[in-house]
Amino acid sequence: MATVTATVQNFEETVTGNDIVLVDFWADWCGPCHAMAPAFERAAGEHKTRALFAKLNTEQAQPVAARFGTRSIPTMILFKKGQEAARVPGAMDARSISNWLSQQL
Repeated sequence: MATVTATVQNFEETVTGNDIVLVDFWADWCGPCHAMAPAFERAAGEHKTRALFAKLNTEQAQPVAARFGTRSIPTMILFKKGQEAARVPGAMDARSISNWLSQQL
């Protein structure tokens, strides 16, 4: 697996302990989230030396999801040195994820 699981307990450590982290905010009941999951994994494999890819289940980590105001899922938030740098809502394919990430870096 090319991604890590972010939780309420490890979220701060995950985003502050790495220079660049792309977090996929998703939920188990979300069809587009499941559709995007393989693309997120592919993009993670392609960019494993540039960024840490993490998945945060918004149902299991509601305080984190609320803190970042995720109103639609999936939503990807890019963190640089622990601070939110960019976000994009909606499902994307692997190429679109890679292109978006490259534009942000």
